[in-house]
Amino acid sequence: MSALSLSNITVTLGETAVLDDITLHVERGEFVSILGPSGAGKSTLFRLLTGALAPDRGTVHLNGAPIVANSRAFAYLPQRDALLPWRRIIDNVTLGLEVQGMPRAEARAKVSPLMPEFGLDGFAHHFPAQLSGGMRQRAALLRTVVQDRPVQLLDEPFGALDALTRMTLQRWLESRWQAARWTTLLITHDVREAVALSDRIYVLSRRPARVIAEFTVTAARPRLGRALPPEAVALEARLLETLLTQTGET
Repeated sequence: MSALSLSNITVTLGETAVLDDITLHVERGEFVSILGPSGAGKSTLFRLLTGALAPDRGTVHLNGAPIVANSRAFAYLPQRDALLPWRRIIDNVTLGLEVQGMPRAEARAKVSPLMPEFGLDGFAHHFPAQLSGGMRQRAALLRTVVQDRPVQLLDEPFGALDALTRMTLQRWLESRWQAARWTTLLITHDVREAVALSDRIYVLSRRPARVIAEFTVTAARPRLGRALPPEAVALEARLLETLLTQTGET
């Protein structure tokens, strides 16, 4: 039984068909990525999962049971860190727990021991503007995973960062994921990022998006910080070729 499964999801916004019969799944403890052309509707999938919109057709199941809009099944990390500038880092990180009704003192007690693991030791009382982009994104990820939701949704979390910071955080995320084995669904436009981090990768077509390919990543972990093995390089090439056919570049 899959941790998360989407079956025959179809979404139309106004007169625009966005998703067309999308079916995919994520196993418990698995890291799955979704690649697709710009504007294909990747983020629409997350809007659907977080309850921001409903499908015209299709079902979403969590551990075999249909999910409802208020099930709180997902912890969501958006493209930008979305930290509140007037709250200190410790209070930003506990925000999701407080929204769920946990008292602030209890939320701080839960989060504080994790600050060093996320590279934030000594920065609990700083404001977001005092931190680098990479540190803010680590704080945002801690805010996401500390909520202990069944599935983590990561929406291009490193796309706005410079190349060096992005690579550093990718390596950091890979090591944290290997330790915790969060059930994770990542949206990315970065083929190498998908290959480096994922167990499986879905490729979407142009809008209206449908699943046109599914790839399993067999290269041994860790994959970052070293030369990619030949099978990973070959997979990158296959993914790029598949994506290019959707943009009309081949």
